[in-house]
Amino acid sequence: MRVIVKIGSALITNHGEGVDHALITEWVRQIAALREQGDQVVLVSSGAIAEGIKRLGWKIRPQEIHKLQAAAAVGQMGLIQVYESAFRAHGLGTAQVLLTHDDLADRTRYLNARTTLSTLLELGMLPIINENDTVVTDEIKFGDNDTLAAMVANLIEADLLVILTDQQGLYTADPRHDAAATLVRNALAGDPALERMAGASGSAIGRGGMLTKILAAKKAALSGATTVIAYGRVENVLPTILSGAEVGTRLTASKTAMQARKTWLAGHLKTMGTLTLDEGAAAALVSGGKSLLPIGVVAVDGEFARGDVVSAVDSQGREIARGLCNYSVGEVRRIARKQTREIEAILGYVAEAELIHRDNLVLV
Repeated sequence: MRVIVKIGSALITNHGEGVDHALITEWVRQIAALREQGDQVVLVSSGAIAEGIKRLGWKIRPQEIHKLQAAAAVGQMGLIQVYESAFRAHGLGTAQVLLTHDDLADRTRYLNARTTLSTLLELGMLPIINENDTVVTDEIKFGDNDTLAAMVANLIEADLLVILTDQQGLYTADPRHDAAATLVRNALAGDPALERMAGASGSAIGRGGMLTKILAAKKAALSGATTVIAYGRVENVLPTILSGAEVGTRLTASKTAMQARKTWLAGHLKTMGTLTLDEGAAAALVSGGKSLLPIGVVAVDGEFARGDVVSAVDSQGREIARGLCNYSVGEVRRIARKQTREIEAILGYVAEAELIHRDNLVLV
């Protein structure tokens, strides 16, 4: 299973008192146990700004963006050092990845981020992701790491998003003011009733409240990921969640990851070009479940950049598939009918071995 684990600021910094080393050590132990049983894990961690605020001696979170950027730069050093040391104790290598909304809105950078994370997972590394608050502006910030975690779930087609927080989960009403409020154990992600239950409360440390978590679950469900919102201090919380036991609030996606992504590729993205395939390549896509390689392309039409959606048609002009192309139209024209091993000699670099990877392709 591919799992995104997101840890909130209030939880990880014990409500602003600084990074909680003991808690991080415990979560890392649990993540190591998941890795041991074969699960892939990506960690999305808040806490850099909160840790920076503590190190700088500030009593409250500032409003000025330049001060938040400075706090992030100071705090990120301590945060990632704690994680790196804790994972190394379990023999696990880590990699820091800082993202902005712009990175995932731009199709080329989207593909680059996707490829980087996929490669890190293949290499057995554990990516630790945070918003790049040192350069973020009001125009490009995610707004909270719940949204960032959901976008990462979309990016790498995670099966499960776990949001660890300082709350037990979603209640039918605010339990601080309504004694009749009950914990929502199971629901369908995207149900409008959930947003009404969640309200808009947050904390003085983090930017997100329960509403952002509900909206994150809705976004994660677009690529088929189920979301669990749970209290991070529950004993052995991560393995318990992955075992299927009831912990916190589980918000299930209506479609599987593959169904959701195929729907997105097939019907929601505009095609920018056409690749005409020879018989062998067409058969490999339709019957063989293969990726599209340069050697199978006999003609190229349209104007497209790396990351744009293109149609693949057979020799009769019938569309058989569409997907995200790893090369621009000019590059495809140069490497069409060529072996994969020739790409570097022709272009001077290799973005991917395939023109369209099977994971980014849907038959139509």
